[in-house]
Amino acid sequence: MLNIEPVKTDLLNIDYKNPRLAEFNLGGANINEVYKLLWDEMALEEIVISITAHGFFQTEPLLVVVENKKKVVIEGNRRLSAVKIILDENLSRDILPDRISEKITRKLRKELETLPVLELKSREEAWRFIGFKHINGAAKWNSFAKAIYIADVHNKYKISLDDIAYQVGDTHNTVQKLYQGIMVIEQAEKLKVFDRTDIAKRRLYFSHLYTALQYEGFKEFLGISESDAELKAPVPIEKKTELGEVLTWLYGSKKKDIDPIIKSQNPDLRNLERVLSSKPAVAALRSGYTLEQAYEFSLPSATVFQENLLATKRYLQKAWANVTTGYDKSFDLLKTAGSIADIADKLYSEMEKIRNQESGNSKKPKRITED
Repeated sequence: MLNIEPVKTDLLNIDYKNPRLAEFNLGGANINEVYKLLWDEMALEEIVISITAHGFFQTEPLLVVVENKKKVVIEGNRRLSAVKIILDENLSRDILPDRISEKITRKLRKELETLPVLELKSREEAWRFIGFKHINGAAKWNSFAKAIYIADVHNKYKISLDDIAYQVGDTHNTVQKLYQGIMVIEQAEKLKVFDRTDIAKRRLYFSHLYTALQYEGFKEFLGISESDAELKAPVPIEKKTELGEVLTWLYGSKKKDIDPIIKSQNPDLRNLERVLSSKPAVAALRSGYTLEQAYEFSLPSATVFQENLLATKRYLQKAWANVTTGYDKSFDLLKTAGSIADIADKLYSEMEKIRNQESGNSKKPKRITED
């Protein structure tokens, strides 16, 4: 029978393999930087407030394994971080608001010098409990943390995705798509066409990828079939270049000074799918065009013409509505308006010419308007 035992807090270590930390580019971050990250990103404030008010709940032990002769907390990293911040006066001063730090007493710090611990023989012993708690339980992880955990359990412990889904109380389809997403990232890193520590943003928005992998346009571009969902290398090797391109378009690259082209899933992800289904549009994207510009290459020219003409009308109407209060008598703006008028005249003349040729009417009609 496993027993809960008190362990000195300074002997307990944060788990750098923790799925919560996986989406952040920690690199060589020291432990204090990790605590600050957890405070900023993972709602440590509510835990610190609870501990300062009620102490550390002795009935909720930290789960620990010994790795490299160190006691590593595999469940309870946020609680351990909260305690470490409270115990370190410098950290408390740097991180905690005054309204919280002023409630920390010497008595509380003394009580927190030891914490209740349940020591396990291996990580495998705890996977069902941790998985349920953080995938579908009260303390849910984000999608990237879930995917990391599912992949670890499936690949290291040889537990089927069906069993994982059953144990954590989720659907097989959800578990499968999370697993496929993380396998795509790991495959890209093995092929050296992507590096999650090189992304342009601070965190990796994993939902962009696993959502994209459900779209036919992305699957066709990457050569992924339905039967590839549980493969460790779901993308065919001949699609190595395309794999690197997709991940760079999704997440950017600091080294190459490339920003991600996905600003928000809706509509950018669907627009990128459309681009990937068109060779001219893909060529435009590769040449440095924006997603919006490349998207136009994927559309029929008639659609592009109509959408731009109607958009131009909307913008001109807005400018006209504000001309008396918004025009500052600038000569440059007047020249711009003149250029617009010239282009509009040429556009109308060309459209009129095309229409007359089609109808066989050579007589120039009166200009047609909607008013």
